[in-house]
Amino acid sequence: HVRGLAGVGKSTLVRQWEATARHEGAVTAVVGDDVHSAVEAMESLSTQLGRQGCALKSFDKLLATYRQKRHEAEAASAVPAIQGMPEVQGAHSAPEAGGAAPSSTSVLAAQVGVAGLGLVPGIGAFSGAIRPEQVASGLDHMRAALSSWLRSHEDVELVLSPLKVLTPLFLADLADVAGRRPWVVLFFDTYERTAPLLDLWLRDMLVSEAFGAVPVNVQAVLAGQGSLNAACWGDSLDLVTDVALEPFTPQEARALLAAGAVTDERVVQAALRLSGGLPVLLDALARSRPQQADAVGDPSDTAVERFLRWETNPARRDAVLACALPLRIDEDIHRALVSAPAADATTDDSPSGADGFRWLRALPFLSDQSGRLRYHDVIRAPMLRVMRSRSPVQWRRLHDRLASLFAGWRRDQERTLPPEQSAYWDDPLWRDHRLDETYHQLCAQGRVALPDALHDAVRACGHSIESLRRWGQLLLQAGQDSDAPDLVRTGQLLLDCAGQPSGDIEALTRLLATPGIATRGRALAHTLRGRLHRIDGRHEQALADYTAALTLDPDLARAYTGRGHTHQSMRRYGAALADHSRAVELDPRSPVHLISRGSAYHNLRRYEEALADFDRALSLDRHDTWALEFRGLVHHHMGHHEAALSDYTDAIAVDPQGAWAYAARGDVHLALGQHERALADLDHSLSLESQFPWPHCWRGETYRALGRHTEALADFARAAELRPDCGWFPYQAALTMRLSGTPGEAEQWQRAMDIYEAQTLGDAAFAHLPRSNLLVVLCALPDWERAGEQLRTFLSHAPSRHQIAEALTDLADLQRAVHVDPGSLQPITARLRDALSDSA
Repeated sequence: HVRGLAGVGKSTLVRQWEATARHEGAVTAVVGDDVHSAVEAMESLSTQLGRQGCALKSFDKLLATYRQKRHEAEAASAVPAIQGMPEVQGAHSAPEAGGAAPSSTSVLAAQVGVAGLGLVPGIGAFSGAIRPEQVASGLDHMRAALSSWLRSHEDVELVLSPLKVLTPLFLADLADVAGRRPWVVLFFDTYERTAPLLDLWLRDMLVSEAFGAVPVNVQAVLAGQGSLNAACWGDSLDLVTDVALEPFTPQEARALLAAGAVTDERVVQAALRLSGGLPVLLDALARSRPQQADAVGDPSDTAVERFLRWETNPARRDAVLACALPLRIDEDIHRALVSAPAADATTDDSPSGADGFRWLRALPFLSDQSGRLRYHDVIRAPMLRVMRSRSPVQWRRLHDRLASLFAGWRRDQERTLPPEQSAYWDDPLWRDHRLDETYHQLCAQGRVALPDALHDAVRACGHSIESLRRWGQLLLQAGQDSDAPDLVRTGQLLLDCAGQPSGDIEALTRLLATPGIATRGRALAHTLRGRLHRIDGRHEQALADYTAALTLDPDLARAYTGRGHTHQSMRRYGAALADHSRAVELDPRSPVHLISRGSAYHNLRRYEEALADFDRALSLDRHDTWALEFRGLVHHHMGHHEAALSDYTDAIAVDPQGAWAYAARGDVHLALGQHERALADLDHSLSLESQFPWPHCWRGETYRALGRHTEALADFARAAELRPDCGWFPYQAALTMRLSGTPGEAEQWQRAMDIYEAQTLGDAAFAHLPRSNLLVVLCALPDWERAGEQLRTFLSHAPSRHQIAEALTDLADLQRAVHVDPGSLQPITARLRDALSDSA
């Protein structure tokens, strides 16, 4: 671990050590402060090793899968999950928010997406929504939610815990490289900036070996300003070689100046006083070879001003100052900044063109980072102060020129990308151009550019924790460089939020309170915060945020969609339909809005209109698996089983790894009495994803229909293990035990009743489901007296038309499964049919 003050020579030492390592046959890689997570650090290291013929192929492949799965999460951001499954035997829903029990005619009735994963440390924020009823219970429920559309348990683990999955493979590939090369040396420069992100990961990888063994010929070098964090590294410091760098002594400073032919005592004294012994400043002064020390006694002098004064070529002096403006510089940026008369372009002293850039990069205070040069902070900061104070007009003009340059490159990159905004934000080149463009706009235009910058900061909150860190760092840097304290405070607040588990909500709240945020930025911030509230099951707060967004921007389609999904989670299907319809009016070419409205029509049992929306969505994108699965669901509910099979088969053709489509198709086969086909599909679904509880339940019902009761009971037990709060699984197990004579039936009935009775006392908005299911259980026992009482309780709470229809369907399923006294059941079903007619 190399440590010392800024400018003392840490980065120079790192470069020298890297050169030495390469000379000894080592393969090396250097990570700077341009990474914002451990995943990005591994990606950077892998890329550099690959350029030296030591590619980490297995890691790179899994990393690409990780990026793809995150992209799928964003693409599914506004698409609701399957809001129900077929109204046939064996189709039952998962509990809604508030802990309500499953209905037999809707499965997994909640929204799916991944925006709220930013609440979990280390996985970043995603666009979309996770099942509200599951997220509030924590990470395990998030995992269950992701499983519904990430298709496999392995994909869920990859997205939820990327370090846990990626790091062992990274180390395995690194060990392979270490077996073929004498040394592998990994450098982490400017570690004072990246330590908060990398400390725990590096300690666990290098010292604790939590991810696997590290070969002894793999060395790591950390270089930062302070000591290592004792709370993290305290027990491992005996494995760390500490290298402390101090400013040069007067003797060392004189030797360096003498090597640059600076020997005049007055000049040497000025250099010693102005540099404070920092090698980077001494080297800069020595390279300019000053021969006089005019104005030595002026206390306002700085080493940088003196360096500029001693540079006798005014064009080069101006070029050094101008090239300090961008955060990083390459030959293209240099050419845009430094313009010299054509007659001077080829002279030795000209600062323009390739010769001028070669001269610039040879200066001691510039270092090469990933192909671009970067000024040392100790040199750049005072140079910016000189530029800002000497010529504010030139300051603004050059920053405007740079902003236009990066804006043009950003637009060129956009033409190569899909039109979705998420594709832009996922692209590193677009992101870098946009960051640089915004930085220079802020430096040139100040408050005028602030609304656009804050709007991008809001969008960063909705994209990922890494993006939030980048935009926080951008605002902080622009504020420091342009002397804007308010901007510094805003940037630091965002960086502080990015380090918290619930940082995205806190960041959005802080941004909403920030002066200068424009109306559209405020509307988007309310929309994104509303989504996060919805994910946590705070529906009233979500509604308040969505409504606030629409008050600010009545044409914001995504706010209508989010509010519609919130209404659906609260079972306010009429209000949901109105919001989704408005979103479709505003953006009729969006499959997402059509699918969302189709799901609302489905909730209201308006199947023909739901089909029309899913048909329109598929006319816009015939490969949309969500639209195919939703349409298959509606066909199934309408009794169009062959059409349902066709849709699910098409969904499987688009995504052969889609475990849910196989399960849904298996459920249709079960409804048709095609038990062997049902079994094949359900087996395949569970081979792709074994953590889904409902396919286990459906397979259990299939086994029961085939008389394979032992296997049926095993599947019901597994379903109950995965979802212990679901009363339908012990209910199905009890029916099977009755048919097979297996002991334990009474315990299963009691377990189902306990779950449902507890849930009827929960959230009143969701209590109709357990009331209905408790009625079915009492009829199955049978306990006709209590069943009659439960019927009256159920109807006294004014259930909706489709809730009554679900109860009738469940009782019909019960009659098909086991013998029930028709004389006792008939009065109950007759009363339900009357209530259904009355509600028409």
